[in-house]
Amino acid sequence: MIRSIRTLLAAGCTTVLLASAPAFAAEPQTSAGMTAVSDGAAAPGIQGEAIANMMDAGEKIIELAGAVPPNKWGWRPGKGVRSIGEVYLHVVQGNYFLCSFLGAKPPLPPEELKKLETAPQTPASMVKHLRDSYAFVSKTILELPESDLESPVTFFGRPTTKRGVLLLLAAHSHEHLGQSIAYARMNKVVPPWTAREQAMAKQKAAAANEGHGH
Repeated sequence: MIRSIRTLLAAGCTTVLLASAPAFAAEPQTSAGMTAVSDGAAAPGIQGEAIANMMDAGEKIIELAGAVPPNKWGWRPGKGVRSIGEVYLHVVQGNYFLCSFLGAKPPLPPEELKKLETAPQTPASMVKHLRDSYAFVSKTILELPESDLESPVTFFGRPTTKRGVLLLLAAHSHEHLGQSIAYARMNKVVPPWTAREQAMAKQKAAAANEGHGH
């Protein structure tokens, strides 16, 4: 199922992003948009659950992108496979692309979004693209009326609903979080949240040993 999602996203980004979509009034997002994302996670119903599930992975992807050295972004496990940096930008494209099925128009021009995956990035721009895309997704989900969740959507010839698209948004982030963790580990980068847990465990062990010494 996840492989089919990845294939459909790769095949369809160009077509759908270049097509016009019914638009929400897209507002420019900045890193401050993450506050809105966090607030949205507390929203009731499936919208809030979808945001919380998605951002459980999304916040880790954002943090990992800030931790992997830029000189490793070009690393790829094999020929023809996305590099570390391309995976992050593919997540951005996927976030915007899937929102088009919810009636939202991506804030980036179609041609820019189409080429985004291979565009050179600085650490700041990479993280900003990720933050902005997740803020946009969260805003789109929050503005989706609950009465519209069962509206039918055709996703590359497959019938689903807007509720189904919410599930795809979360699944896509979790898929590429796992991929990104594996890529980071292969380049000797410990995910920041794991590094914090390990540091806390060492502090507790040291405190316990010091207590026994007294």
